[in-house]
Amino acid sequence: MQQITEETLNQERMLLYIYTPFCGTCSVARAMLEKIESVHGEDLFYEMNASLHPDFMQENMVESVPCLLIKEGNQIKEKIYAFQSTGNIYSYLMKYKPELFV
Repeated sequence: MQQITEETLNQERMLLYIYTPFCGTCSVARAMLEKIESVHGEDLFYEMNASLHPDFMQENMVESVPCLLIKEGNQIKEKIYAFQSTGNIYSYLMKYKPELFV
């Protein structure tokens, strides 16, 4: 996963994993995302420590962590709070990043 920067926050399209360091559920969610990245052999997700970006959290109304924020066309399309399973995350990837499956 790539660490978020101010420049990458302004990207038109991104998959942003938002977490806090001491969150157990966040650790499980991270493992799912890292597994997906290892299968595809590339960094697909950006990561952001919510504790370090309170303004972003408030401006984008992120309600809890872990959160997978999907941004497309400079608009937030979805905020996923219940990761559930790797298969569930793949369903979002098929919708928002179909080029992975060609």
